[in-house]
Amino acid sequence: MTVILVADHAHINGGQAKVAIESALGLAARGHAVVFLAAVGPADERLAAAGIETVVLGQTDVTRAASLARFGVQWLWNRAAAAALGEIIARHDPRETVVHVHAWAKALSPSIGPVLAASRAPVVFTMHEYYLACPNGGFYDYPVSAACHRAPLSAACIAHNCDSRGYARKLMRVARHGLMRHTGMIDNLAAVVTISRLQREVLAPHLPPDTRFEDVANPVDVAPLGPKDDGPPGDFVFVGRLSAEKGAGLFAQAARLSGRRAVFVGDGPQRAELEAAHPEAAFLGWHDPAGVKRRLREARALVFPSVWYEGQPLTVLESLALGTPVIVSDLCAGREAVADGVDGLWFRSGDPASLAAAMTRLSDDATARRMGQAAYERFWADPLTLDRHLDRIERVYREVLAGVRGPARVASGAVRRQEVARLPSPEWERGRG
Repeated sequence: MTVILVADHAHINGGQAKVAIESALGLAARGHAVVFLAAVGPADERLAAAGIETVVLGQTDVTRAASLARFGVQWLWNRAAAAALGEIIARHDPRETVVHVHAWAKALSPSIGPVLAASRAPVVFTMHEYYLACPNGGFYDYPVSAACHRAPLSAACIAHNCDSRGYARKLMRVARHGLMRHTGMIDNLAAVVTISRLQREVLAPHLPPDTRFEDVANPVDVAPLGPKDDGPPGDFVFVGRLSAEKGAGLFAQAARLSGRRAVFVGDGPQRAELEAAHPEAAFLGWHDPAGVKRRLREARALVFPSVWYEGQPLTVLESLALGTPVIVSDLCAGREAVADGVDGLWFRSGDPASLAAAMTRLSDDATARRMGQAAYERFWADPLTLDRHLDRIERVYREVLAGVRGPARVASGAVRRQEVARLPSPEWERGRG
């Protein structure tokens, strides 16, 4: 089998690229021929070392572009990406080839849509976010820091600025989404891989009625270190981008209300504001992966206060795997991994008093130890390893190559959301309730 993996970046700069690259390495190790196409380099050195054909276009992405006006042509329609993907697909036997798209929105653009629509090889699409349905990718209204319920590309959507950088960029997103929708990006998908129940529920009304959903959990890269010792639990820790949608400010407010110290591991646009408003908090900046795991292992609890429909937060799963309980917003899909009152606590999204109450409850050392023990035992009873991820994705590949259509199909109209709700729970949620 040949697998053509498509992503914006050929190096690890976040969860999307990490999953794509680790999958590529794992599939190659299992004997598959793997091609990795990305717009932005440099390429992870392990790809070439594993014998993976790596095609990097040497472009930039929207987050690094010096000028949106100059970058806008690539962002709207990346001709080089379409040509490269078309050439790669054309030289492989469609009966033995799967095209798997992990990311396109930051650099590759909707130009790959017609290529995917014309592909005789089956196309699989992993939804790490919501760009197939929502112009800004998150069903999130950044200026008001709240989930957005407007229909994508409706008059209400187009007229409202939901973009964090202004209405001009929102209009660019609208134009790009219109191109994506009308040039075939979603017209020939053999399977859409989702990573949480919440994600499927949010996506279903916005995709074709016969969309086939498959749940494939992302792998969690953590070693089993054993349960924690009986030493005193540490601080409440936030890991990630310091921004409104991640709930960084909410955590700082709740920590002050509960009389606990907030520890931030990460950086972002809210850092200076939060440092000025909360001198009692600790701001440690970004750590390397080993450093993040060390902080999580030492923490009393991970606080994950995300206020958008986050799909499968790997930090939540890493924390549980390290024996650290999690306090999680009830809006994001991280709640699906946490049994409320067993290995962590849920709180009302956007409510600092509710989060403060959860922090107060976990300020009791015995409670923190008990939940940490449960977190470790429950995760490692059924761990989300790379091998498990590869087994699942290989099954999806085999089925789409054989033209198999499973029962997980979504009916049209008002039935869609109900049908998705009746699908089996995603594999990373099973056994966690």
